[in-house]
Amino acid sequence: MLAPLLKPSLWLIVVGLICALYVHFNIDSHWLEQKTVYQVEQGAEGQLVYSHRGKQIELPNVVPYERSPLRQEALDVPGAQPTLGQQWVVEFADDATPTYSTLSATRHFGFWSLLPALVAVSLCLLTKEPLTALLGGIIVGAFLLGRFDITDEVLIPNLATDSAAGVLMLYLWLLGGLMGIWSRTGAAQAFATFMTQQFVRGPRSAKLVAWLLGALFFQGGTMSTVLVGSTVKPLADQNKVSHEELAYIVDSTASPIASILAFNAWPAYVQALIFVPGVAFLATEADRIAFFFSSIPFSFYGILAVTGTLLLSLDIDRFAGKGLREARKRARETGALDAPGASPLSARELQESRVPAGYSPHVLEFLVPLIVLISIAIGSFIVGGTPKVNWAFGAALMVSAFSALFRGMSLGNLIEGFGDGLKGVVVASVILMLAITVGAISKEVGAGQYMVDLLGQSIPFWALPVILQLLTMVTAFSTGTSWGTYAITFPLAMPLAWVIAQQPGIENPMLYMSICFAAVLNGSVYGDQCSPISDTTILSSMTTGCDLMDHVKTQIAPATLAAASAGVLWTFSALLLA
Repeated sequence: MLAPLLKPSLWLIVVGLICALYVHFNIDSHWLEQKTVYQVEQGAEGQLVYSHRGKQIELPNVVPYERSPLRQEALDVPGAQPTLGQQWVVEFADDATPTYSTLSATRHFGFWSLLPALVAVSLCLLTKEPLTALLGGIIVGAFLLGRFDITDEVLIPNLATDSAAGVLMLYLWLLGGLMGIWSRTGAAQAFATFMTQQFVRGPRSAKLVAWLLGALFFQGGTMSTVLVGSTVKPLADQNKVSHEELAYIVDSTASPIASILAFNAWPAYVQALIFVPGVAFLATEADRIAFFFSSIPFSFYGILAVTGTLLLSLDIDRFAGKGLREARKRARETGALDAPGASPLSARELQESRVPAGYSPHVLEFLVPLIVLISIAIGSFIVGGTPKVNWAFGAALMVSAFSALFRGMSLGNLIEGFGDGLKGVVVASVILMLAITVGAISKEVGAGQYMVDLLGQSIPFWALPVILQLLTMVTAFSTGTSWGTYAITFPLAMPLAWVIAQQPGIENPMLYMSICFAAVLNGSVYGDQCSPISDTTILSSMTTGCDLMDHVKTQIAPATLAAASAGVLWTFSALLLA
């Protein structure tokens, strides 16, 4: 009867809740001014505008910096509570040159800001049960903020948003439905059989196909993860590729490849965060995008991560870590694609094809919807600058459904397959929703801001890239988002790097800035990739049928080796080249 009371996970939750209550009632939060400088110019009608993703946006009401309640001086007043979320301000230099920026107030509770993320990650490692772990992190974070009505004050506000609804529609209805129809029509299995007969001769070539598709779908993030994972899983399963290997290949060719083949939305997003007044090579949007691409040779982590997955695909696993080597050996010798006791995120409904009697699967039922999906995603990105992922998956789902009906499948069987697909991903979708909530809680309690606030300006120039790397690795791991980490870190890291670039001994400030930029870009990718609360980590597990914690544990070793090697390379680059 006392056994449950002796479990470390229970005591972790209890201690976490006690600490959260202590912080709420005894620790004052520290408010910080968050400033993002924009390049502002006059529009055609004389109005002030700034460029964002190729569009000119008119500035709202602008106030002098000295009058803003969000400036640091106002926030330092005892008992001050910001009344605005964000405000545009203007400052004038000695020569009357205006600088426009947005101010917002962020807060943190010191080390305690890391508590929700630490509880969630620790519970994941202890219990190997992500639902409990994420919910534990949410409750601890809610108590820390004094929100004791978890449903109405935490879950509903965070999940009743456009972004959460979009995620739910994409990954539950569209992705789940598409995978369910492919399973019912036998299309996925037909594709696997076709590829095996034509191109694939075993596990190595199956993994190589996965790697090549990951490189091809260089949009990065969730889109690449879903496309590659759902495409190659039947092929890899048929050729005895362990789910841990496949999940690592899918995850490590998502954001890492997007950071080095950056013909996607990344440069447009990041450039808005790296403007530094007075820095000529960051003056315009075009300059900042060019700076992004010029820094790609220093994206050492992305390069090493993608190279590492290529080596694993070629069965060169010396640098893959013990976990992946054991998974490979198990799959080859026993045929077991998962470790004993694993709980794959992809449910049984999607593991088997239940093709109705008399229905003949055809490979085109897989290829045509896939081509439609890729064409719409890439075409919409080329035309509009943003891939319309929902359109792409929705169109693929409709093509798959009408194709099945046209080829003789009954409507009842089709709907049953669609329902099986929804059931197959519902647990993963719930995990994804909880991960979004944990990320929002961590942001609100200031986990990322606290990590950034630890930095000072009195550091050796050669140490800054690695410090930025470590900072962003921890921040992204704690919050489960690389882009969110960029929004926190870049506006602080780039001005800091520019100040240090003026130190004696640095002959090429632009090159030094490129190194620091790459360290932030890549450190965030590592943290996001390895975090058990990251959407790409969860989706990599879901689409490949891997146990979430098995994926996290087996990819930590090769990813950390790549990150450590990248840190060494950034340090030597700063010493020798800058």
